[in-house]
Amino acid sequence: MTRYFTKDHEWIDVDGDTGTVGITDYAQGQLGDITFVELPAEGASVGKGDAVSVVDSVKAASDVYSPVSGTVDQANAALADEPELVNSDAEKGGWLFRLTLTDPAELDGLMDEAAYKAFVEAL
Repeated sequence: MTRYFTKDHEWIDVDGDTGTVGITDYAQGQLGDITFVELPAEGASVGKGDAVSVVDSVKAASDVYSPVSGTVDQANAALADEPELVNSDAEKGGWLFRLTLTDPAELDGLMDEAAYKAFVEAL
């Protein structure tokens, strides 16, 4: 499995043609405690850069953008009852949705972990 990052602070773990998407620990820290998550509908088609989810926190509401184009296969149903999972485990159990990639070449424009770390340090 390979992890990629966006400049909007989303991550995507890719395994074959399936991607699991969430927000980074950095994004969660900037937002503060997450209190509600609006998840995309399963079966929805999304384009790269589309706002597909919203996370509400004690500070603000923030759109979550799809790092790649695809079809949403699954939303993390656990977040409906426990949105705070994003606070404690943003880059693992706090994932937001899974999708089937329609164009794996779109991954080429994303950052690897080292590049993302350098990007965040430069902010």
